[in-house]
Amino acid sequence: MAALEELRNELDEIDAQIIRLYEQRMKVCGEVADFKIQNGRKVYDRTREQQKLAAAAKQVENPEYKKGVQELFALLMSVSRKLQYQKLSENGVLGKLPFIETDRLDTENVRIVFQGVEGAYSQAAMKQYFGEDVRGYHVHTWREAMEAIEDGAADFAVLPIENSSAGAVNEVYDLLVEFENYIVGETVLPVNHVLAGLPGSKEEQIMKVYSHPQGLMQCEKYLYGHAGMEKISVPNTAVAARTVVEENDPTHAAICSAYAAEVYGLEILRERVNDSSCNSTRFIIVTNQKIFCKEARKISICFELPHQSGSLYQMLSHFIYNDLNMTKIESRPVEDRPWEYRFFVDFEGNLADGAVKNAIRGLREEAKSLKILGNY
Repeated sequence: MAALEELRNELDEIDAQIIRLYEQRMKVCGEVADFKIQNGRKVYDRTREQQKLAAAAKQVENPEYKKGVQELFALLMSVSRKLQYQKLSENGVLGKLPFIETDRLDTENVRIVFQGVEGAYSQAAMKQYFGEDVRGYHVHTWREAMEAIEDGAADFAVLPIENSSAGAVNEVYDLLVEFENYIVGETVLPVNHVLAGLPGSKEEQIMKVYSHPQGLMQCEKYLYGHAGMEKISVPNTAVAARTVVEENDPTHAAICSAYAAEVYGLEILRERVNDSSCNSTRFIIVTNQKIFCKEARKISICFELPHQSGSLYQMLSHFIYNDLNMTKIESRPVEDRPWEYRFFVDFEGNLADGAVKNAIRGLREEAKSLKILGNY
């Protein structure tokens, strides 16, 4: 049996040949890109690639290596496509993305919509982003907020997108796909829930607790330790506070913010009932205009994939090739298509960046559908 060092030397010689052949292959791929640029041909040809993978597997004698050679050629063709997208960009073939660059958001004399009632966390997030004197009004649902900006009744909407402990707000993700509205900003609001009841009521009296489902989820440990409290979901934590006032029952309480408790004249029975002391919610600022600020550094997109092995890997490789840092990925089921999913991705960059344009071109070519949700 050959010594390990001899085997390693043999591998080095083989690898050197592979590198030379790789360079030769990429040179030809560049010429293919030139031909496609001159003749207006698309880079991605799914049928051709599937035929190529099948042909490569047939040429392998050892059946144990067939799957591996297909993976190898899939990677080679993926790198080839990225080179071609890069050449398209260099030759100005990528075109312009349908978003308008602006120096800053126009927030003078604007009208803001948020979901909930007076005292809601969304209202606090609105004031944190736009200032105390902003003109804002509230609606009952997130859908109504999206409809308001789509119809022009409001200039911006403030919507929760994720919580540091409870995770994504799935309905808002779905609404971003459904409506032609776009993210132009974000703000992170610390969440400090309190247990609030009628003046004079006691914590040990409480039998019913009202809050938003996320609020109840964020206080699971406290509620688990008070098993006698019935948990009741309402549309908003501020609605929970208002409900306690309307019912006027000393055995009822709300999990809400201290601000909401103050607005509705409730007494704080217990401070900081949320599980995490670092709990916070990220809110997005949404408008109906396709705009992005010159200094924007985060991009949100969503896409659907072919329902086949390796498709997500191929999509994510565009971020790696273009040196883009992906900061978040979520998935949501596609309506009426069981076991198929839509992916939501946040990554660092600006729509004016060449690397971003390259990545988005590749993603758009290879996904079943792609939507840019915003650059902010």
